[in-house]
Amino acid sequence: MAKENQSLTTEFILVGFTDQPVLKTLLFLVFLTIYLITMVGNLGLVALIFTEHHLHTPMYIFLGNLALMDSCCSSAITPKMIENFFSKDRKISLYECMAQFYFLCLAETADCFFLAAMAYDRYIAICNPLQYHTMMSKKLCIQMTTGIYIASNVHSMIHVGLLLRLTFCRSSQIDHFFCDILPLYRLSCTNPYINELMIYIFSMPIQIFTIATVLISYVCILFTVFKMNSKEGRGKAFSTCASHFLSVSIFYICLLMYIRPFEEGDKDIPVAIFYTIVIPLLNPFIYSLRNKQVINVLKKIMRNYNILKFHLLWKTNFN
Repeated sequence: MAKENQSLTTEFILVGFTDQPVLKTLLFLVFLTIYLITMVGNLGLVALIFTEHHLHTPMYIFLGNLALMDSCCSSAITPKMIENFFSKDRKISLYECMAQFYFLCLAETADCFFLAAMAYDRYIAICNPLQYHTMMSKKLCIQMTTGIYIASNVHSMIHVGLLLRLTFCRSSQIDHFFCDILPLYRLSCTNPYINELMIYIFSMPIQIFTIATVLISYVCILFTVFKMNSKEGRGKAFSTCASHFLSVSIFYICLLMYIRPFEEGDKDIPVAIFYTIVIPLLNPFIYSLRNKQVINVLKKIMRNYNILKFHLLWKTNFN
């Protein structure tokens, strides 16, 4: 009888941020603007790298995939969050919830690997410049990219599969703006011990491997740079790493703040906003504004656009 009276939850209510109409309107406009800028910035960077032959190098291939995953991360979270500002029920089904978490986990896992791959690429470029084209061949780059997507998909499927073993009966309200794994654990009437154990078994090695790759790569880069006699060479080496180092520092600081022991707290939401919404917004600008090659390509496109526009105007006026 106890089991019969215990109703299982098949849909959730995303509590979100606030119920005050003025704040809801303001937050709606803020997050809508952020989402549009994020999509234009990241997909624009993907299109730029895809269309420009000069950017078909390992570093930019990894960067293009990083921008694609940032778009995936933002699209998994923000549209539903924006919709819920003016939704009466703010409901999300169990399977929509699982899909949201799957794409978020996929994007975040892939981001870790791509940032590590970019660090390794910079290590080869600075520490072994004469062997760069041999050690970072196009074939290896494709293999690494394919491997990252396979590993990220498998990692996401493992955690989503484990989430589906849980039964949710304590409450239907998720005290968050998306279906994150920790709030779901708190709603589960099944002991999530196995799920938590699998996070330590699968997720922690990924974090350790990628962070170690980044740290070892940058330690080797620093030793190589300090051995350089030329100030110009040092400046060039630092400038090639500056954008990536800034991006990877922001990403891992936020991620390490978020990945902590499974306890309740109000710190989830601010940190989650930063690593799911703000970081995908910042990345394309960090890489574009501090990258001479990307800026030169953008200038070239703008020149060609202005020439084409002038030609069309001239043709219209004189024909």
